[in-house]
Amino acid sequence: MSSAGISATTHRTVQKRSATGFDVLKSGTALLRLLPPNFAHKSAVKALKYGLVPKSSGPDDPVLAIKVWDIEFSNPIGMSAGFDKNAEGVDGIIDLGFGFAEAGTVTPLPQPGNPKPNLFRLTEDRALINRLGFPSEGVEVFAKNLRKRRHSATGVVGINVGINTGTADAASDIEVCLDHLAQFASYVTINVSCPNTPGLCAWQAGDKLAEMVGRAKARLAQLSGNRTPPLLVKIGPDLDNDGLAAVADVAMRIGIDGLIACNTTSERPATLRNANAQETGGLSGSPIQQRATIVISNLFEMTSGKVPLIGCGGISTADDAYERIRAGASLVQLYTALIYGGPRLVTEIKSGLAARLRADGYSKLSDAVGTSHR
Repeated sequence: MSSAGISATTHRTVQKRSATGFDVLKSGTALLRLLPPNFAHKSAVKALKYGLVPKSSGPDDPVLAIKVWDIEFSNPIGMSAGFDKNAEGVDGIIDLGFGFAEAGTVTPLPQPGNPKPNLFRLTEDRALINRLGFPSEGVEVFAKNLRKRRHSATGVVGINVGINTGTADAASDIEVCLDHLAQFASYVTINVSCPNTPGLCAWQAGDKLAEMVGRAKARLAQLSGNRTPPLLVKIGPDLDNDGLAAVADVAMRIGIDGLIACNTTSERPATLRNANAQETGGLSGSPIQQRATIVISNLFEMTSGKVPLIGCGGISTADDAYERIRAGASLVQLYTALIYGGPRLVTEIKSGLAARLRADGYSKLSDAVGTSHR
């Protein structure tokens, strides 16, 4: 057989194995949805932790590569914070084909989060409501898990940090997290927008946000090491234009390196159909897609495109990802969509996004960022 024939045969074999692996994952995803949400979530994290999930095969399409904060991303699709809260399975997440993984939210001290039930599927709406309340094993366990990563492990890993419930000094909690975890982070995100932690969202206000970011930047500057990770802030979708303008002002004036929009919402669209729709907590998934895109678009304009943005919230298709990129996002994140679409969704979105970029004449992803404003 010629070398070309061998190559073609090998390619078909890899494709078949990959397809078979993803078929297993698809079946596994359907099975997980039959389990109680909290148990299904824990099981998925453990499967990734112990390498029980097949790897995505082949390199990413070069058109998907992008450089942000001097970090090279092979593709712009990331796993959102909220899935791997204790940094147990970041390597398994990246193996699924993600361009990056954001672990957390981690708090300084261990805390159990809110009483169960605190997680609800809205299947008809392809959505989720959670009132988890930052369950965390604390920074020491989080750091230990990151130290145990494979020696040869690569990939961009963001760390999402938050505050303990009832803390007397929220900014100090962020400093403690940075002390323990900055050394492991490709970038660090401060979560000031979880609606399930009392008082947290108040830190999105301009003066309070400036205080917290200022202290975090000062602490990062004090830490020893050859590299200071970029500092991001994750905001919610419920800020009005004045609130967004205040965040944009802090980003430009104090020097936030990037913004993630959006977290979950406390609002309940009238279109929700599931019986769990009125449960207390943060709503994520398809119902917040439109609002999250508007927030990214507004932030891009308010910062004149000078602050890198990560689009999050309601992204479940290549069209959603492309719309968010054209609205101003350099990177995007998924979580809720994976509950319904399974891990194969990552590959499908990457393939579709690459096709859309090329169809519109782009040879690199960065050229498409913010183009809906032109």
